[in-house]
Amino acid sequence: MTAGKGISGPADPRFFTRAGPFGAEQLAEAAGAELVPAKQDGATAGQYAGIAPLQVAGPTDVSFLDNRRYAPLLEQTRAGLVIVAPAFVDKVPAGCAALVTASPYLAWSRVARLFHPLAPAQPGVHALACVDPSASIAPEAEIGPFAVVGARAEIGPGCIVGAHAVIGQGVQLGRDCRIGNHVSISHALVGERVIILPGARIGQDGFGFAVGPAGFETIPQLGKVILENDVEIGANSTIDRGSVSDTVIGAGSRLDNLVQIGHNVQMGRCCIVVSQAGISGSTVLEDFVTVAAQAGLIGHIRIGAKARIGAQCGVMSDIEGGADVIGSPAMPFREFFRNVAVLRKLAKKASGTAQGETGKV
Repeated sequence: MTAGKGISGPADPRFFTRAGPFGAEQLAEAAGAELVPAKQDGATAGQYAGIAPLQVAGPTDVSFLDNRRYAPLLEQTRAGLVIVAPAFVDKVPAGCAALVTASPYLAWSRVARLFHPLAPAQPGVHALACVDPSASIAPEAEIGPFAVVGARAEIGPGCIVGAHAVIGQGVQLGRDCRIGNHVSISHALVGERVIILPGARIGQDGFGFAVGPAGFETIPQLGKVILENDVEIGANSTIDRGSVSDTVIGAGSRLDNLVQIGHNVQMGRCCIVVSQAGISGSTVLEDFVTVAAQAGLIGHIRIGAKARIGAQCGVMSDIEGGADVIGSPAMPFREFFRNVAVLRKLAKKASGTAQGETGKV
């Protein structure tokens, strides 16, 4: 069979659950948007069966526009319903209804989740799983093949523990957590609706050692990891447990794939840490901090609420709340780009001087 034959658009049913169809009023309520009927005479609000990009959507599809550069696609779309900001309502084709909102992307997210909800847990423990007799597993939880659940671990209702995952002794998972394949969790308390993608390592030893006369001596790591409600951890990310205090990831925070969080880090609510970033031990991130890809933060510093750390940034001291920094060492955006401009001028001047001296020879 040719790969993808007969399948078009997003959400291939071989991989994703489907719900619906839904009426326009239902979708407007889910999106928190205002429904504007189609401008074409005699058009009626129908039932919508799925979502699709503007350029391939059909009359039973819902699409959206959140970027001005794609406005021409909106004017040509065949979608039956589109989600748009107020500024684009006049560009919606005559035969197309609209859901109008100041936050089209958020509304699109809500509609997409309505059509494609997460698959529910399939209650039960797989015959090939290894569960300690002292572990407590809610009847509504799903434990996959070759998963290991250690002594005194607690798995809440609606949890899904994937194949080959290891839930260490004493670990607690709140309700509706999703633990991916090959995840390992130890020394951790996990809240509700936490998602941990495949290969992540939670609660392993932190990078702690003392220097003795004969070399390095490992310091016992005696804290734990606390993942608060609605946290998401990306694939192959690592979160070290605390050395004496705990490592805490605040409610609603999102860690991308390949992120490293050191021991004793305290992260506030709704922080974002993007791929390949590393946060050293005992650093504090207040609420709503963003750390972009490949940034590195040294230990024992504080990043103020709503600060934004740019890609490949090297942060070596405290950052005030609301600041935008980039570069290594980190500095305010405007200062960084001023420095870059000055360096370019100096380099151009030096190059011209060198060429002139060569010409004299």
